[in-house]
Amino acid sequence: MTEAFDLDAVRAQFPALALADQGVRRIYFDNPAGTQVPRQVIDRTVDCLIARNANLGGYFATTLAADALVAEAHTALADFYNAGAPAEIVFGQNMTTLTFHMSRCLGRRFRTGDEIVLSRMDHDANVSPWLLLADDLGLTVRWMDFDPETYEFLEDALRRVLSDRTRLVALGLASNCTGTVNDVKHFAREAKAAGALVYVDAVQFAPHYAIDVEDLGADILVSSAYKWFGPHQGILWGREELLRETFAYKLRPAGSEPPHKFETGTLSHEGMAGSLGAIAYLEQFGTGADRPARLKSAWNVLARHEQKIALRLIEGLRTFKGLTIRGITSANAMHRRVPTVSFTLDGHHPEGLAKAFARDNIFVWSGHNYAIEPVNRMGLMDKGGVLRVGLAHYNSESEVDALLSALTRIVRN
Repeated sequence: MTEAFDLDAVRAQFPALALADQGVRRIYFDNPAGTQVPRQVIDRTVDCLIARNANLGGYFATTLAADALVAEAHTALADFYNAGAPAEIVFGQNMTTLTFHMSRCLGRRFRTGDEIVLSRMDHDANVSPWLLLADDLGLTVRWMDFDPETYEFLEDALRRVLSDRTRLVALGLASNCTGTVNDVKHFAREAKAAGALVYVDAVQFAPHYAIDVEDLGADILVSSAYKWFGPHQGILWGREELLRETFAYKLRPAGSEPPHKFETGTLSHEGMAGSLGAIAYLEQFGTGADRPARLKSAWNVLARHEQKIALRLIEGLRTFKGLTIRGITSANAMHRRVPTVSFTLDGHHPEGLAKAFARDNIFVWSGHNYAIEPVNRMGLMDKGGVLRVGLAHYNSESEVDALLSALTRIVRN
């Protein structure tokens, strides 16, 4: 496939999409918490466990094959992020674990009285590690606030809290609650001008749009492959110069050069192999002379389909009386959000809605979904949070219509 999108052909590549329960086909709208995987991911993972199952640094066949796999994975993920070098790619268990580790490493640069800026829009994985660090070191925490009416940051949201004491700004590329895509490039430019490091959570952005760390202007960015059609694997990018100069908590025999000094213990080689499978899957939708170009064009193809079905969902939801979509709804602003649509419905608890959808084999999430800050900011924590519908490019218009039909039945009952 090149610059085309055949949904039936796409869905045929995902074994899980063909599963049914008691004869009822599954509808996967739980994607913000983890996507399904294509056959390439499964095949690469199995091949690793069969033919490359060894530790690194030896002289026999399986260890040499594992060495090659690890090198290939670092190169491919550098292409995925449009990074400058494979040495800028750090593998770990997931974004949360990597962030806890890196927060401690970066914390060696900070002193009591320094300030860090966190976001009211973010998933707790880009909040709690920094709050705990601030408590340990005596740092001052300041907050970027968003407008709960527009679900976006104002242009001066960072300037309001930035100071000459700011040492780090932690911000998400896209919200796992509101779906808002944040102008991180703009905020990174302001943060860097103030001398602060910029740490970006790209977990919810990565399954929907191309990431270009060279253009973004941040210092560190992290995503988890299981959110973009791969295995349970976290991948961090960091500027090579920063990684080199940053202290690493590591074992004494471990290498002292990036990325290895941050990759604690034996890595998940099968996770790396599965991540390579996910990248190979994505490449098929794009065109270009090299992998970064193919990936960039592929995301454009996938985004067009996602924006179309997201708008269909939003327009359908807006017909329900008492329903409030907690995110951007304008038809000409679909590019400013990912297709994660959260809503509340008067007279219906989000958990009750999720259970009702589950009876129709429609998979959705309810509650705060670890988005503690935005749910609190919207005043919804004591109301059960939100009902979250997360679309991916393998979802169809008919699945969206099935959810809307199910919601109609729920409301009538």
